[in-house]
Amino acid sequence: MSDSLTLENNPLVSPTSSRSVTETVNGSHKFVIQGYSLAKGMGIGKHIASDNFTVGGYQWAIYFYPDGKNPEDNSTYVSVFIALASEGTDVRALFELTLLDQSGKGKHKVHSHFDRSLESGPYTLKYRGSMWGYKRFFRRALLETSDYLKDDCLKINCTVGVVVSAIDCPRLHSIQVPDSDIGAHFGTLLENIDGSDVIFNVAGEKFNAHKLVLAARSPVFRSELIDGLEGDTQEVAITDMEPKVFKAMLHFIYRDALVEDELVASSSSSTSSICDTLTAKLLAAADKYDLGRLRHLCESHLCKYISVNSVAKVLALTDRFHATELKAVCLRFAAENLAGKLFWFPYCLHHLPSFLPSHLDKFLTSLFLTNGEASYIIFDWDSLS
Repeated sequence: MSDSLTLENNPLVSPTSSRSVTETVNGSHKFVIQGYSLAKGMGIGKHIASDNFTVGGYQWAIYFYPDGKNPEDNSTYVSVFIALASEGTDVRALFELTLLDQSGKGKHKVHSHFDRSLESGPYTLKYRGSMWGYKRFFRRALLETSDYLKDDCLKINCTVGVVVSAIDCPRLHSIQVPDSDIGAHFGTLLENIDGSDVIFNVAGEKFNAHKLVLAARSPVFRSELIDGLEGDTQEVAITDMEPKVFKAMLHFIYRDALVEDELVASSSSSTSSICDTLTAKLLAAADKYDLGRLRHLCESHLCKYISVNSVAKVLALTDRFHATELKAVCLRFAAENLAGKLFWFPYCLHHLPSFLPSHLDKFLTSLFLTNGEASYIIFDWDSLS
């Protein structure tokens, strides 16, 4: 009898399959170049760079050369390039550069890899700093009399499509896992006074809470309520915070979220200074109780309300309450919107001293851009005394 098994005795296992999918992860960035006439003359091969933006897990930047990149062209053309601004090797991508027609006619100048056959496939950037673009993007004399330049401003849209490949393995069955509801459960715990073991008295208004929950969320509360002298205390007085702020902080501690409607209402009030908003006061609470995520949420919300009139006050808040990310945004906003404007200095001089921590003897009060490079004016507050 043969040792080999017959088909009847060894039925075939169900066949499997897989599929390789190659596609692009796309993202866009709009680069506004304000003050084109002032950028001219910075020199051939020198560029103005956009902020970095992320597409497909890589950082990218747009480089605009007002005097061109190629010395042989003698500044006849402006040059535009897209650069890989993060570490990466052999990053394959498609690109599109669009110079926007600002007349409203929609006659944009478009250079695109998308929606057309590429003989050699997507462009490959070998390493950080590799670029794709055009040395002769547009003849400068024509650009300066065109509808692309309006109010001394150019607008460039850039789209990057990073090529990625993945294996798609079909799965016959799947089970959808619902989103976490732990915040809702802990929120119910806050609303129910049963089991609470500490009461906070905030300007006469009392709030029931649970020491273990507070200690788990805040190292400051842990020190005060579990390790410190107040470990056995049933009632704690809070003298440096308004009831509505403390209530909003408790809401975050238990639910890991903020009441967005209250923040919007507070920020949109025409009578409220940015420093008097609920968000700014929550930022102070986050700093006091070392609530890192709450600090980030407040920074993100305050970022939406930065303006020429508010940036100085917001900048002062960032130093007082260690809001480093918001500080970086404020300085970038000042560089982009207040560069070279003389009113920025007296405005800061008027507003900042009352907000700055006393230990700061110097502070950046004005940021001017000269030929694309940042230069700083430092004002010594001690000289006022």
